[in-house]
Parts: sequence; structure tokens; C-alpha cells
Amino acid sequence: METFNHKLNTYLESWLGPRDQRVRGWLLLDNYPPTFALTVVYLLIVWMGPKYMKNRQPYSCRGLLVLYNLGLTLLSFYMFYELVTTAWHGDYNFYCQNTHSAPEADNKIASALWWYYFSKLIEFTDTFFFILRKNNHQVTFLHIYHHASMLNIWWFVMNWIPCGHSYFGASLNSFVHVVMYSYYGLSAIPAIRPYLWWKKYITQLQLIQFFLTIFQTSCAAIWPCGFSIGWLCFQISYMVTLVMLFANFYRQTYKKHKGSLSKEHQNGAPAATNGHANGTPSAAAPKKLRVD
Repeated sequence: METFNHKLNTYLESWLGPRDQRVRGWLLLDNYPPTFALTVVYLLIVWMGPKYMKNRQPYSCRGLLVLYNLGLTLLSFYMFYELVTTAWHGDYNFYCQNTHSAPEADNKIASALWWYYFSKLIEFTDTFFFILRKNNHQVTFLHIYHHASMLNIWWFVMNWIPCGHSYFGASLNSFVHVVMYSYYGLSAIPAIRPYLWWKKYITQLQLIQFFLTIFQTSCAAIWPCGFSIGWLCFQISYMVTLVMLFANFYRQTYKKHKGSLSKEHQNGAPAATNGHANGTPSAAAPKKLRVD
């Protein structure tokens, strides 16, 4: 295994250039196979989990959901605060920031970004809760693609560009996750659920995040500072895929539902905006999909 890891690391460095030695020895970062293996296990659970639960009653998981979402809300806030304050006090340049110009700030950014990478492993649990609760309609291609890709992408980010311009997208995403996980934590409490109104705007916030990341990444390509152009192009390409998938999700979930309710109202059918009519689920109610 050690020989395989050495050959793989040599190949990756011949393709991507020398790795950043500042993160050498950090948990899960020295070799790629553990991250890849964890992703394979995740995908196997996604495939086998619904089959296992098919003839079983769904689990409530209510208490665990509250604690889990609270924990991720606090972790996301920590990462957002640490990244933003460090970049600000470290005089990071918004338009382009290389990885070797502010040593003290770079080390703090890298530390916060390691937690960001590790949080992508923790977030696999989102899917496991869906499976245990038999909410299989929420395990969409978008959901799986986003979760599985992010852990792997950030392993490479942490090994080659663990600071500098990498901070911005992670900062925005951490802020979005503060909003998102706090919402889902509160929605797990039945007494509070009717008062939560901002779920629709979470997806809008996510789309704004992607566009801002594309803009800021493009700035570094237009006004270069030594940050890898290859990584910038990859980030823009990945963000474009997320814009397409999340925009399609938003259209399918909210725009089509709004149109169907309007049509029913014109035809004299009662529009049950909360998805229920006299206690009976409305066929027009959309399934509330969760995307991260």
C-alpha cells in the first residue's frame, strides 16, 4: 500500500506540480486513497440504503437531526468567521491572492479550510438521514453529485492551494450553510416548523453564492497574481455545473409548483398553499427537496 501511495503521489505531482508542504501530516491529506475510499463507501450506502429500508419503517431521528444540524450550524459559523476575519486582517486581496504572500494569514486560512474539507465528510450524513427516514425523493442526482464531488475536490485543493484565493468560495458556502443548517435544525422541531418561511430563499442564496464565486475567480484570471490559472479555470467550470443544476432544481421545485397552483385556482380548484387541504395531502404540493 505504501508503494502504491508513493506512486500515486508521484503521478499527481507530475500532473499538478509540487504539493504544498505546509499541510503535510494533516489528517487524511497525505494520501488520496482514504478520501476516495470514503466516497465509494458513501455511494455504496446511497445505492444499498434504500434497498435495506424498503420493507422497514422509517426512523424519526428527530432528536439526532436537531443536534446534527445545530452542530453543523456552529461549525459553519466558525469557518465563516475564521476565514473572513483572517482574510481581512491578513490584507488578502479580493481580486487575486496567491498562496505565499501572507505567511501568518495563510496558515490560519489553511487550518480553517481543513475543517471545511472535513465538514464535507461530515455532510455525507445528510444523505444517510434521508435514507433512514425513507425520504428517497430527496436523494437526487444534484444531491449526490454535490456531496461526492466536494470532498474529493477539496482534498486536491488542500494539497495544492490550501490558502490564498481558495478562501472566498469556502467563506460564502460556510455562510450559506449557517442559514441552511439552522433552518433544517429548526424544521426538525414540529412546534417551530409552521413559522419557518425562508426555505425558498436558501436556493436563491446558493445561486447568488455561485455567481459571486465565478465573478471573484474570474477576477484572478483577469488580474493574475501567481495563483494557478488551471485551478481557477476548474473552479469556474465546476461552479457553472452547480448553477445549471441548482437553477433547474429551483425551477422544478418552485416555478412549476407556482404555475400549477395558479392554474388550479383559475379552474376553480382550491389552492392549498401549505400542501394540505382539510388534512389530506394535496397532489399539487411539491416534495421539498434539500440541496446543499
